[in-house]
Amino acid sequence: MSRIPHILVSNDDGYLAPGLLALVNALRPLGKITVVSPEQNHSGASNSLTLSRPLSIHRVAGGERDGFLFVNGTPTDCVHMAMTGFLHEKPDLVVSGINQGENMGEDVLYSGTVAAAIEGVMFGVPGVAFSQVDRGWAQIEDAANAARDIVEQTLKEPLERGDGIATLLNVNIPNGNYEQLKRWRITRLGTRHHSQPVIVQKNPRNEDIYWIGPAGEARDFSEGTDFHAIAQGCISITPMQLDLTNHARQASMRSSGWDRG
Repeated sequence: MSRIPHILVSNDDGYLAPGLLALVNALRPLGKITVVSPEQNHSGASNSLTLSRPLSIHRVAGGERDGFLFVNGTPTDCVHMAMTGFLHEKPDLVVSGINQGENMGEDVLYSGTVAAAIEGVMFGVPGVAFSQVDRGWAQIEDAANAARDIVEQTLKEPLERGDGIATLLNVNIPNGNYEQLKRWRITRLGTRHHSQPVIVQKNPRNEDIYWIGPAGEARDFSEGTDFHAIAQGCISITPMQLDLTNHARQASMRSSGWDRG
């Protein structure tokens, strides 16, 4: 890329999250950075848009997050608003994260981190979603430096597939020092067992309240999956696509007479 790339950065942990700040600081040498992030944590928001109320954008003035923009909405709201009216130019890349906790297997269907990257792809802009496997932000600067290397590699290559569809990458980074994070594996999504049961508690009025239970443990963690790469201490990079069509099933249904007329 001959000109300075413009990178739009978002996340789902909110604009105050340490993972966002570390990522932005690591990416600054690579180009122009615009940050549009949720005001509050929106983990698990998936691709939700806020349609029932107006949204507001605010700019941080001063401090280490000076210039960050935050929205009282979801990660998808943030990228959508940036793409459809707030930015004067379309960015070259949407980078989301660094999330606190892994997004592997079926997690990607729930993840607000992945959703922000997906929203960029829906507007024809390549997206990369970064997650750090263990929660707590340990060694987040090392993870951010590893993320910078992956973004730098992404910018060196064609950002569209041969069919013109923008690249979408889901990246999970083990907690470790930078030297340990130089082993990358190109992976597919593994699968999880069903989520654990909801947790039932009582509120002060003795009414039942429910907490969504933890995600299920890995079920398919065979070689080649994101789970396997992480278990080997490698960064997992999973190319993804938005086409959810089951093409094999589509063909079998046509051959068995489902097409009528």
